[in-house]
Amino acid sequence: MGAHNNVHVPKESWPHWTWFAIEFFIVMAVAALASNEIVKAAGQAFVPAMQNWLFFGIIGAIYLAWYFGIRRLVFKKKVLETRY
Repeated sequence: MGAHNNVHVPKESWPHWTWFAIEFFIVMAVAALASNEIVKAAGQAFVPAMQNWLFFGIIGAIYLAWYFGIRRLVFKKKVLETRY
């Protein structure tokens, strides 16, 4: 029996950019849920127009914290590096 060179390797066929898209939507969901809960807790202190600014400001702060702070620390650890 002969060997075939058409072996399917998932790492080579899965588009790399989709991991960034998945990460983006996970951060979006976490930020929206956290922001919603924070605005609900502080709802009586602000008028509705100010609550909109607070909601989106918290989402923006979570994005900045994730992409400029936490993500760099999490993904630069040597445990997560793969060596071949």
